[in-house]
Amino acid sequence: MNTTIAASLRRLFLLAGLAPALTAFAQSAEPEKLPDYVFTATRTPAALTTTGTYVDQISSADLARMQLTGLRSALGAIPGAPAFASGAPGGVTSLFLRGANSNQTLFLVDGIRFNDPNTDYAVSLGGMCVSGCDNLEVSHGPQSTLYGGEAIGGVVALQAQRGRGPATQAVSVEAGSFGTVQGALRAQGSDGATAYNVSVLGGHTDNERTNNAFDSATYALRIDHTVSKEVTVGATYRGFIGKYGSPGDRFTNDLNNTEKETNQLATVFAEFTPTATFTSKVILGGQGRRYEAISPNAAGTTVSTTLVKNRRGVLDWQNTLQAGAQNRVTAGLTAEANHTRNTGFGNINESQQLLAFFVQDEWTPAEHVYLTAGLRSDDFDTFGRATTGRATAAWLSADSRWKVRATYGTGFRAPGFLDLYGQSSFYVGNPNLKAEKAHGWDGGVDYFLADKKGVLSATWFDTRFSNLIVFNFAVFPGTTANIERARTRGLELAGKFSLAGIADVRLAYTYLDADNLSQGIRLLRRPRNSGSVDVWRDFGGGFSAGTGLAFVDNRMDVNAATFATIRGEDYTVVRLYGAWQATPRLAVKARIENLLDEKYEEVNGYPQTGFGAFAGVEWKW
Repeated sequence: MNTTIAASLRRLFLLAGLAPALTAFAQSAEPEKLPDYVFTATRTPAALTTTGTYVDQISSADLARMQLTGLRSALGAIPGAPAFASGAPGGVTSLFLRGANSNQTLFLVDGIRFNDPNTDYAVSLGGMCVSGCDNLEVSHGPQSTLYGGEAIGGVVALQAQRGRGPATQAVSVEAGSFGTVQGALRAQGSDGATAYNVSVLGGHTDNERTNNAFDSATYALRIDHTVSKEVTVGATYRGFIGKYGSPGDRFTNDLNNTEKETNQLATVFAEFTPTATFTSKVILGGQGRRYEAISPNAAGTTVSTTLVKNRRGVLDWQNTLQAGAQNRVTAGLTAEANHTRNTGFGNINESQQLLAFFVQDEWTPAEHVYLTAGLRSDDFDTFGRATTGRATAAWLSADSRWKVRATYGTGFRAPGFLDLYGQSSFYVGNPNLKAEKAHGWDGGVDYFLADKKGVLSATWFDTRFSNLIVFNFAVFPGTTANIERARTRGLELAGKFSLAGIADVRLAYTYLDADNLSQGIRLLRRPRNSGSVDVWRDFGGGFSAGTGLAFVDNRMDVNAATFATIRGEDYTVVRLYGAWQATPRLAVKARIENLLDEKYEEVNGYPQTGFGAFAGVEWKW
């Protein structure tokens, strides 16, 4: 048997073989309970037992327990969400949620969009931290009906949480391999009427290659105030600052290139609840991003600089009406104005405005049957209108242990300014482009353990893409056109539960078939098989420890030296982590990344770091 196939089967059998045994133990476990509600699936609080959409949720407590602080590493526990970095920590990173292109997944941060076709998330995903006040949700499948453009693969929502209870503070520091030094500070609390939650994280690492140091800071703040029983107001502010030595691929080894990014996002919001059946919420938000790529020569004289500036203003107004016992209607509008200046290829200096209206009905026609249907219209002053729809269905067993669900939805990605208006000596944009389109369905089943103690999930999905925008340099000048079609389909398996008195477990596995139908080839960097396992145990006496494993198998890539399509590298990476709660206030932590010192590249030509050991302390008061 081919050794690659055999290795893939061994990994899959390992996950499949563990599942029955783990399920048997989980019935009498005492795990961290599932969340009471998720929000991104319907834009309203919804129990996991009622949603037709498959939603993953990772709390700040989960991330702290696993000693994961990076946004990219947090997404590693999500099935169907392979993310690959062009190099070490801090390098640009692409996410292929359910096989969609990296620009076809929407990041929603504190209620407003974080990316669009002109505002990139790749640098922030590679280096931004998830703070101690954040909650992370991922809704899978086309979600444009609720959130507009780019939400084809799904929506990744990062939301700062309201402070709760008496004031608490924590400070932590960590040091280790590759000259790494980092720290974090968090404070939160509430006196009833007013609540706050703030965190700051940052640090430095040299990484392993020359000119590959990464310095960063991530900060987040949320303030809430209850004006009266009908009115609450609040604000959020967060930002990411990063500086990355960018040596390029290992064939280039540039000793001078540097990338810098600052990304700031702020919102103010107000919620009005005049009756028990009606709520109106408005968010005013703004985002400013500045990205700079500097390429000096050996003498230190700058040869070229690419500067990208993105500005965005957003108004999001949502109204929810409980129309009787069986119906809840959500409707609203989103207005947005954005501007991009890019001095690089295409020489972009353009603005765009959009106005969108959406409506959704959540209907319970019979006990344990939950249906949703929605429509949305997005009107852009650049390329025109995009209309999308979505419907979901879920049936819950009488004992609330089994849920069968299905969804169908459409999505779109707006053409970017480079696609529409870019200009160079050998390229001209195409102002007649249409939006990229997708329609997809999925079906799945969830098994809920008693008392919200865990869940096992299986989902089959199928998404078709059309009007895909491609660059055509076979003509002069080169241009763009809506000419390609693609299809992604596969199986997502996930589990989160505890083994009674043994360990807490998180499992994820994805089988993905992703093809470019126009060319009859596989889409690049979509692994046929990928998965992760995390097992953590509380040993008592303040001691706890865990281990994680992630693998990627069978994917196509591009050779960084020849640009030929090649078989991508398979890899398996193992990590260990542990903590000792020495006193109620003091904790000592340690972790090992890449325990087996795997030599691998997520993107061809860009090596990942090897074995790394890190240790730190945390003080709470």
